[in-house]
Amino acid sequence: MENATTIRSEIEKELKLGGYTFNSFGQATGLNRGIFSAMLNGNPPKPISVRQMDLITKALNYPEDWLYDLYVDECFYDGRPHWKRVKPFLIRCVEVGNLRCVEKVLSRLMEDLNHIPTIFNLAEELYEEGKLKEAIPFYECVIENEKYQHSERLAISHYRIFSISVSGIMKINLEAALRFVPFRNRVPLDYHLDGLLKLSNLYYNLNQWKEAERYADELRSLASIVCKNKENNNLNTERHLVVYYGQGYLIKGNALEKQEKYEEAMKYISGYADLNWFENLGGIGQKEVQKFTLWANANQLNLKILMGDTGSLPIYIQFLKDNPPEILLGLLTIVESANKHGFLIENILQQFSRELNSFNNELSMEASYYKQSFSYHTYADLCYQLTIYMFNNHFHEKGIYYVLKCLRKCLQINNKEKFMICTAMFEKFRAQATKDQGSEYESIMEEVLINANKKPEIHSNYRAF
Repeated sequence: MENATTIRSEIEKELKLGGYTFNSFGQATGLNRGIFSAMLNGNPPKPISVRQMDLITKALNYPEDWLYDLYVDECFYDGRPHWKRVKPFLIRCVEVGNLRCVEKVLSRLMEDLNHIPTIFNLAEELYEEGKLKEAIPFYECVIENEKYQHSERLAISHYRIFSISVSGIMKINLEAALRFVPFRNRVPLDYHLDGLLKLSNLYYNLNQWKEAERYADELRSLASIVCKNKENNNLNTERHLVVYYGQGYLIKGNALEKQEKYEEAMKYISGYADLNWFENLGGIGQKEVQKFTLWANANQLNLKILMGDTGSLPIYIQFLKDNPPEILLGLLTIVESANKHGFLIENILQQFSRELNSFNNELSMEASYYKQSFSYHTYADLCYQLTIYMFNNHFHEKGIYYVLKCLRKCLQINNKEKFMICTAMFEKFRAQATKDQGSEYESIMEEVLINANKKPEIHSNYRAF
């Protein structure tokens, strides 16, 4: 009870300093005079709620978590945790960023491991309300203290942390993935599907093609089993079931393409080219099937172009004009192939000059059905390939134009590896830069130094269609 007295002593001290009476301070806080008197002078004193504490703090013009350290004991008023105070206090602590008090309360609660289910339920409640970051400390508490290592609760906590932590900072993504991987087969079926889709997309965006293949294979296998079992029709997955089945084939083929295994990649296109046979599609499922058919057509042409089939370029160009959201990826394919096989594409670039200028506009990215973060990474790749193309063909000013675009985008999405390569490329051709281009480069480098002293911005990073 020492801190319970201290919190009251602190309030009483401030009342005396401010010359308040119970009546005048009750008016300042909006609290009933009788309730306020019972909190300070009752025998025993009436417990203080989190809301009342916040009203008192506001009336005294102190920072909102002024009394939070003292309030920890109020949560354990008679030595036992009182959930009516513990729960709102924990939520307020994470809302204001006072993790120190969260740790204090959780440490006290974990003296009795029977409180773990309650902590887990709080985490789930916050997650369902969309308070994802607020839920993290409670999932972490479950992970650290769960005594049954094969419990579903532990596996779900790892899954939730992984889902929340998926961001544009690749190191964090990978750490979250590595923690979740050993538990992926222990979560409920709907989370299992979502987890495998996120893992395969994550490793694809990290350019770890073998790992992307591995989880795409697992996803394809699991989705196939689920499709055959009609009892699984009521799964509460984030996406329609057809997405998991199709993505298993799509990501597998795309990962093979990135390893230049073009003929092998071509074999997987048939797995998602026509999914109209899928049961219970509904309106949402039909739209997903249409997208897979579109991507199948696009990827067949992609692979032909990447294998050097320039005769397919007119068909591919018309396809891109008919399907504007595919232009960004399509141009990347064309430029990559031009760099690999040594053919010129000036005429093609001219045809898509308007789109090339608009890709750096966020509104144009939002108009696509691709996730914005995926479009950012694709645009960075396109600028990188255009830089190589322009320098290879001695268009130095244009090469510097695109290397600067690539540097800007890599800085935004935190792609350090490509940023370093582009920096080296700029330095190699620095003498060819105009005065304005030189100033632009210096501005980017200044931004790097500024960002070094700030917390990095978080973006979504996994490829989700």
